[in-house]
Amino acid sequence: MKKVSQVEKRLSAESGAWSRDTLLTRVTGTALLALVLSVPGIATAQQSSCAWSRDVKLVNGKILTMDAKNSIVSEVTIQDGKFTAIGKVANEKLNACTKVIDLKSRTVVPGLIDNHDHFIALGLRPGYDVRLETAWSIADIQALIRKRVATAPSGAFITATAGWGIHQLAEKRMPTLAELDAAAPRNPVFISPTGAGGGMTNSLGKRFFESKGVKVDASGALTTAGGPGGGGDTIAALRTAQTFEDEKRGLMDAEAYSVSLGLTTNVDQGFNYLAGSPDLQDSAVGGPGLETFNPWTVYNSTLALDRENKLTARIRIFQYTVDTNMEIPILRERLRNTFPLFGDDMFKISGVGERVVSLPPLPPGAPRGNDRRMRENEEVALQFVAKQGWTYSEHSLQLATDKEITGVFEKVNAVTPIADLHWSVAHVYHIDKDTVDRLKSMGAGLEVHTSSYMKDASTAGTPPAAGPPLRMILDSGIHAGGGSDGVAVTALNPWLGIYYMVSGRNLAGEMVNDGQQITRMEALRLYTADNGWFFGEQDSLGSMEPGKLGDLAVLSADYADPKKVPDAEIRNLKSVFTVVGGKVVYDQLH
Repeated sequence: MKKVSQVEKRLSAESGAWSRDTLLTRVTGTALLALVLSVPGIATAQQSSCAWSRDVKLVNGKILTMDAKNSIVSEVTIQDGKFTAIGKVANEKLNACTKVIDLKSRTVVPGLIDNHDHFIALGLRPGYDVRLETAWSIADIQALIRKRVATAPSGAFITATAGWGIHQLAEKRMPTLAELDAAAPRNPVFISPTGAGGGMTNSLGKRFFESKGVKVDASGALTTAGGPGGGGDTIAALRTAQTFEDEKRGLMDAEAYSVSLGLTTNVDQGFNYLAGSPDLQDSAVGGPGLETFNPWTVYNSTLALDRENKLTARIRIFQYTVDTNMEIPILRERLRNTFPLFGDDMFKISGVGERVVSLPPLPPGAPRGNDRRMRENEEVALQFVAKQGWTYSEHSLQLATDKEITGVFEKVNAVTPIADLHWSVAHVYHIDKDTVDRLKSMGAGLEVHTSSYMKDASTAGTPPAAGPPLRMILDSGIHAGGGSDGVAVTALNPWLGIYYMVSGRNLAGEMVNDGQQITRMEALRLYTADNGWFFGEQDSLGSMEPGKLGDLAVLSADYADPKKVPDAEIRNLKSVFTVVGGKVVYDQLH
């Protein structure tokens, strides 16, 4: 069977001509089709002849386009990786290799976008990673570990670090060494939640860690563990066995997890610099950890997968720098040797952030004061970022910091207007209306994040709620978009974040953000149509409209119908069929 070239494909699509194979099928009807499908050699040849195709048509569905009118249609068409038709089109001419998917009334949304996470760090987790974000009991943890063991080599480390918490478990405790042994008798295991719980291992893991000088008590608890994923010595020990091929495999695993949720674009906001990395000049550095890396080599595995056309979810990079003096040497080198939006549709450098400077060193004996020193540094850095024409994202956790950052933005804006640069402040758990209005007047935006989902009611924070103040932010009219800030401090799973936005409830189902709930469609829009703005691709991603990149997810249940999916069940949503740029990257329908 003749393989159709790219040139022939395009000519055929433009002229509306049918290929010889298609004409034969149409003339001879189902008899020839049955013959083709019944003969393995012919079927394989037909499939390989369409391997290049990025053409999909979905029919008979409930498709939430998230366009400006919130249109809902029954079918959409993607040709050559982009949406070409939204809704039914008379006499539509399709490429002969177009995959036609009967949705059977399923609900479809645009590919979800996380505007602020630490996806590269997730991909570089040591071991064979297990996401425990939707484990609601010890038995669920054991089942997920057993499932992972089935796909991992015998003896390989199984890890589940951060992005989940013990408060989500019915037992409100960590699994025991014996329970982890029962789940993985032939594989070492290390698990550690975000927040309380520390690190826990099984018998084989205990033997490994002790051989590396890491202390483990008789119960399997790593006594040096502290912070997300355990202490630095724990992570350093696990990384001793990690190869470059392991890094590539880990990133592919992270991408597979992402698209299984319908999350098709991750905007990575950087990592801490690993002490001992070369040529860091005056940069702030840290010890080994889940989000601490050599900045010059951290993207090598991602770049390799991009060259090999193995990325299944889009990755957007923000350049993270932590200079500590007014010369900002690393920032200047980075931006003078990189171009905004340099890359391809799957992997692209999109901005600067979520940090641009760090505190300069204090003189010997000086008291630890905050931040005016940092803000002076930051103003110098951001004047440079703006003049170079870069998008910027700034980390902020407290109202006082929100106000300080807004003041710096105003000083920069007076010299170089930032409205067209799409600058934003991230997290904003306690921002007030006055600060929102100041940012809005400059054309800046807010990245609203949901890590408060991880907090139990006793630590969620008051007044008045754990935040962000979502209702106030949306009512203000400032440009806002949604993200997780995952994975060290919260879950990557966007449906957990959307659940938090809609219900105001945390991982244990406790009310922690009352009065700031938003509607389902508002929450979905924050994760789709409103998010491309934050990295300069609002005309390419986020909604289903002609000309935009063909990303979508068919959901496991009808998110739009609260009777079919009550609020608590939003947490269990996932994709059953994910398309990125017209390519099927996840399929549980067939």
